[in-house]
Amino acid sequence: MTATRIDVTVPEEGPPPGIRYRRHLGYRHALGELWQSRELTRTLLERDLRIRYKQTVLGFGWSIIGPVAFMIVFSVFFQRAGHFNTGGAPYPLFSYIALVPWTFFSEALTLGSLSLISNVSLMNKIYCPREVFPLANVAASAFDALVSTTVLFVLFAIYRYPPAITSLWVPLLIVVLVAFTLGVTFFSAAVLVYLRDVRYVVPLAVQLGLFVTPVAYSLTVIPVKLQPLYAAVNPLGPIIQDFRRTVLYGLSPQWSLFGIAATASVAWLLAGYAVFKRLETGFADIA
Repeated sequence: MTATRIDVTVPEEGPPPGIRYRRHLGYRHALGELWQSRELTRTLLERDLRIRYKQTVLGFGWSIIGPVAFMIVFSVFFQRAGHFNTGGAPYPLFSYIALVPWTFFSEALTLGSLSLISNVSLMNKIYCPREVFPLANVAASAFDALVSTTVLFVLFAIYRYPPAITSLWVPLLIVVLVAFTLGVTFFSAAVLVYLRDVRYVVPLAVQLGLFVTPVAYSLTVIPVKLQPLYAAVNPLGPIIQDFRRTVLYGLSPQWSLFGIAATASVAWLLAGYAVFKRLETGFADIA
């Protein structure tokens, strides 16, 4: 009796590369689908906030402790060692007004980059636009930033240094900040599913970013000729500087650098979202 040979083909993990990497991206359809899933995003946001602060003694107070601790360290050590020029503003105010947007960005990126692999069981159970997971993390970080902003008003009262009328520019700065944060978070979350090394790269990049971004010091320490290039590479620099200009100094944003930062932020948002949607078909299988 002759044995019959049976060829067993092991299925490829995830969708074929032709589908995975050449998926047609329609922004209008994708955004429409995302809007229809807004209730799911809100539910995920509530879940993330509950998990984050459940059974903690201080609760939402932890969103304040981090920036305040950095402000104290910067004020006690950095300012005394570096004698940074604050433009006449008290250094605690000078540093804290930068720590709020920086903490939002760093927290959103760190948690958002892990959002897909930490929700893989949910992705396998329901169909939804996968971007709802990093979006929920970014929204939770925005909530923390809103809570931590209350300390600013305490500092304004303590130092009798009221915010300037040009603070009306702040919403525009927030829009650019959120665009950059979303773009980087979408990109890192998508790539991390396929390349797990990213989960170690992101925290390291965030730690280094704190020192190469003008949080403890002013953007003016960077040579003027290099500032446009710096704004294109790190849009957070001009954005944080403009928070200080508008709120503390009564000046309008530095439009030349802000324009470069805004352009780079929009580019990051579009590119990051495009990469995310093109890789989306393999998330549930590979994560």
